Amino acid sequence: MANVAVVGAQWGDEGKGKIVDWLSHRADVIVRFQGGHNAGHTLVIDDATYKMSLLPSGVVRRGKLSIIGNGVVIDPWALQKEIAAVRAAGVAIAPDNLIVGENATLILPLHRELDGLREEASGATRIGTTRRGIGPAYEDKVGRRAVRVCDLADPETLAGKIDNLLLHHNAIRRGLGHPPIVARDLLAALVDIAPDILQYAGPVWRNLARLRQAGKRILFEGAQGALLDVDHGTYPYVTSSNTVAGQAAAGAGVGPSAIGYVLGIAKAYTTRVGEGPFPTELHDAIGREIADRGKEFGTVTGRPRRCGWFDAVLVRQTATISGIHGIALTKLDVLDGLDAIRVCVGYRLGAAELDYLPAASARQAAVAPIYETLEGWRESTRGARRWADLPATAIKYIRRVEELIGVPVALLSTSPEREDTILVRDPFAD
Repeated sequence: MANVAVVGAQWGDEGKGKIVDWLSHRADVIVRFQGGHNAGHTLVIDDATYKMSLLPSGVVRRGKLSIIGNGVVIDPWALQKEIAAVRAAGVAIAPDNLIVGENATLILPLHRELDGLREEASGATRIGTTRRGIGPAYEDKVGRRAVRVCDLADPETLAGKIDNLLLHHNAIRRGLGHPPIVARDLLAALVDIAPDILQYAGPVWRNLARLRQAGKRILFEGAQGALLDVDHGTYPYVTSSNTVAGQAAAGAGVGPSAIGYVLGIAKAYTTRVGEGPFPTELHDAIGREIADRGKEFGTVTGRPRRCGWFDAVLVRQTATISGIHGIALTKLDVLDGLDAIRVCVGYRLGAAELDYLPAASARQAAVAPIYETLEGWRESTRGARRWADLPATAIKYIRRVEELIGVPVALLSTSPEREDTILVRDPFAD
């Protein structure tokens, strides 16, 4: 049985939460390996809806171990609040079913404030962050001045780390015309919340090694999408972490050989939240209809998502970079009833034709999509659970998408409901 990494193949919001939840009944362990509480997952299970940002999606299933890896940046107050909300919904959360990486970096209130201050100061050039402090926390991590989960266990050492951190942050705050952070206030807040977080803390890498030796099946859950990757995405309109499949190893503390199958999640169309290039974006009635049907609003921010046609060029590119073996195609039902459906098969840039998205932001913004038009279908695909339930033209659309991206469809999602899923190929069986 293969361990499986699930990653977004577009700009996030592809429906990873549902797919991870659906797959988690085949897994023993579910691991979040990057990002923070800027990534929202919505799960619809029977009559209950769960909205999570830090907890792995598999946490709603009994008997599964959930892990937040070292690659995640953790706001301890947000985690505390999310645990309380999920418990209130009837889900048990305890140290025996949740482990938090002791070497994970913490998001502090000063990170959230700095995120907002920078966005306000940027004006028209703002990135469109969620203002949750994700970027500033990752900056402190790579700058070797971060406060980590393990630091909460030693208040004396923690005080020195806070002093070192504030040398950097208070200089920035003064430059932006804001008062400095008082070290003792931050220390008191962290000491106060430390017991709530430390009860879950542990060496994730060691736990995963033992679980692998015991033959347990592990599901690695990514956040956002590959086009928001800090190296491979539409830079600078990206997140602050690596979102591609390779990060599953580094962000959880396992070797690359621990990941046997990479499942990419892609919508049957394309969406994006925030600023940045979007070659197939629609500004017409069809774009508004897709947004309406798909309920395209961000789980975390509530911001409306920009909508466009499926971009096969981009998904082929992210599939290559992440080594994707199979695609879970979601929200097929949103395209029901359209007379014609367009798919981007290439780009024009001046007189040239491109089969990839270039790295330079100016060139990304200048590309124009080359479309292929496919026949739509009038029948409903919503709630379909068998391949035989799909209209012939919908199957034709799926097959053409497979050809264009060079990756087979392994799963098909036809509604937000957990069981409205067609399994074409079981990732855990490879």
